[in-house]
Amino acid sequence: MSSTPKIPTRIVIATRESRLALWQAEHVKARLEATWPGCAVELLGMTTRGDQILDRTLSKVGGKGLFVKELEEALLDGRADLAVHSMKDVPAELPPEFALVATLARERPQDAFVSNRYDSLDDMPPGAVVGTSSLRREAQIHAQFPYLGVHPLRGNLDTRLRKLDEGQFDAIILAAAGLRRLGLADRIRAELPTEVSLPAAGQGALGIEARADRPEVAQWLAPLVDHDTTVCVAAERALTQALQGGCDVPIGAYCEAGADGLSMRAFVATPDGERFVRAHGGAADVDVVSAQRLGRELANQLLAGGAREILANLR
Repeated sequence: MSSTPKIPTRIVIATRESRLALWQAEHVKARLEATWPGCAVELLGMTTRGDQILDRTLSKVGGKGLFVKELEEALLDGRADLAVHSMKDVPAELPPEFALVATLARERPQDAFVSNRYDSLDDMPPGAVVGTSSLRREAQIHAQFPYLGVHPLRGNLDTRLRKLDEGQFDAIILAAAGLRRLGLADRIRAELPTEVSLPAAGQGALGIEARADRPEVAQWLAPLVDHDTTVCVAAERALTQALQGGCDVPIGAYCEAGADGLSMRAFVATPDGERFVRAHGGAADVDVVSAQRLGRELANQLLAGGAREILANLR
């Protein structure tokens, strides 16, 4: 039987300083304060390498880990107790000294089509330019809309919207979750169906990282955990981990929990959209062990179907 956790008196949250990251950290702060009345919850704002390097795509400068390294250093040296991340930004493999201790309820995971000129990708004429820094989104656009241009788009959410408004792009693709969380849902012209743009693993979910040797932090956060989101994200991350995938590889993975269990779809593609390998499957039980098994099964399907060659060539 687990012991009752000692009520914390102070919790420090490490966070990036972008507007969206601060919203996410403030959201967790409010949840913790409601859960543990009298506990002082503080934010430690930090700038990461991923925030500083804006002239190159993530796949060329080190991947998603650039958004978490500085926050992890604050966990290691004791300046912070936990770090809040967008789960899609968390590398599939964490160093052994860290653990994902909580996954919160997922916001809508779809990609959002944002444009001042057009209502959807279908409405865009040949040669129109779509902005995205995601190889996953780029591959899917190339495959279905080969007549559109796809150009790199870096920066935080506000910077990306500003570049669109300045006319640098005809449309941009963003995560719908971030726009909704910041009260910018009115910028969404259309949410892309998952059949058109399959999300990234963990998209729309918030994850909380802590040191693996601090089990009390997981106990503090236990009331915030969402079961179905935890299970589905576990399946998606198991797939990307099995494929050793990062932002340098176009990989989509989306798992849903329902009355009949788990249903999951995934793909691996070339950035130009010329080659696509898809897999789908399900599991009767909605638990983490079944979910991780499902993720690995789909990864094996993808590898056997041609993803092994795609991944080898990209690397």
